[in-house]
Amino acid sequence: MEPDLFTAAAEDRQEKDPASSPLAVRMRPRILDEVVGQRHLLKPGSPLRRLVGEGSGGPAGPSSVILWGPPGIGKTTLAYVVSKATNKRFVELSAITAGVKEVRAVIDGARRAAGGFGKETVLFLDEIHRFSKAQQDSLLPAVENRWVTLIAATTENPYFSVISPLLSRSLLLTLEPLTDQDLSGLLRRALTEERGLGGVVTLPEDAEGHLLRIAGGDARRALTALEAAAGAALAKGEKEITLGTVEETVDRAAVKYDRDGDQHYDVASALIKSIRGSDVDAALHYLARMIEAGEDPRFIARRLMISASEDIGLADPTALQTAVAAAQAVALIGFPEAALTLSHATIALALAPKSNAATTAIFAAMEDVRNGLAGPVPPHLRDGHYKGAAKLGHAQGYVYPHDIPEGIAAQQYAPEAVRNKLYYHPTRHGAEARYADTVAWTRKRLGRAGEEQSS
Repeated sequence: MEPDLFTAAAEDRQEKDPASSPLAVRMRPRILDEVVGQRHLLKPGSPLRRLVGEGSGGPAGPSSVILWGPPGIGKTTLAYVVSKATNKRFVELSAITAGVKEVRAVIDGARRAAGGFGKETVLFLDEIHRFSKAQQDSLLPAVENRWVTLIAATTENPYFSVISPLLSRSLLLTLEPLTDQDLSGLLRRALTEERGLGGVVTLPEDAEGHLLRIAGGDARRALTALEAAAGAALAKGEKEITLGTVEETVDRAAVKYDRDGDQHYDVASALIKSIRGSDVDAALHYLARMIEAGEDPRFIARRLMISASEDIGLADPTALQTAVAAAQAVALIGFPEAALTLSHATIALALAPKSNAATTAIFAAMEDVRNGLAGPVPPHLRDGHYKGAAKLGHAQGYVYPHDIPEGIAAQQYAPEAVRNKLYYHPTRHGAEARYADTVAWTRKRLGRAGEEQSS
């Protein structure tokens, strides 16, 4: 028996007895217009619309689609909607558990279904980046011959994780994280629509806010929590899902945190100041509050990158590398796993030696520039790679440092207006002690030792 017969039977059972399916399944979009978020992909005339035959000319473009985005934002749902909209079989495989054998079995089944029943197949392959090059190669004949409509999902950059032949034959769609507004609209629909909860309970603003926080941008998680809270409220004979009921149901206390208000900035400020103060435990506490409040992990990662330069600098040159790597990882994996990466970076930054010398140096230099202390570039430093430069004296007399045994050429580099300014004042903290020795030595060689310091 073909897999689509099982799928059809399950869908028929769901239509006859909707309550037998989880709320997240019942609220699964049936058409593109019901898809939550992804407005940039759903505009009239978009490639996705044309793929399902909307607009003039019917279906258009490649028969392979790659969906790229963080977990929990509807990649599987989009694949399902495409299969429904085009009246095709829907077969799902995960690259974590499936291999070439399973892929070939699906392709063979798709060819039989097309030849025997006239039914085309959508193959949804989740986590395609887990497939090796050879495994991805096995998909090419089916894509090239249109034996299946391949819809592959990945949380990693497809330009690095998907082979070029497959990528060139595919429509690449980048999915964006779901916003609170997206999820709020979904919850309201689930509360009122007949296939959802049918209006039997209401959800006040504070309870909804907590559901949004614990959902972390994941539509399935939001609907699952709503269903559990609604069941608990009805069991108590209540028509309203209170904040207390939500807390009891999901076993998580509401975090007093308004991402659009003062506490958003207060908690973020406390996180950075705790890192600056080297209190790793306090920093982790504020990080946990931001995570539990559903803060955008990219916002947290940006703050950590700023802290790495503002408060640590050259005292630990690896701090910025750690923070940047964390930001890149967060963008790829999303919550809940991103919490581990943010914890890693926060601990590293809190325990790193501290220096704000890089911060004060650039601020002092910028202040002088704003006050008009600039002046012309010394002639010997100017560009000499054009006809007539020598006549103007440009690049004349410049000493090439690599020709000097010690690699330091004692010549004027700064404009005359700031010739005696010293902006960088290194600390003796951590690795910056080495830079302190280096800058003292180089200034001596340049004849700048003991000159006037910038205020």
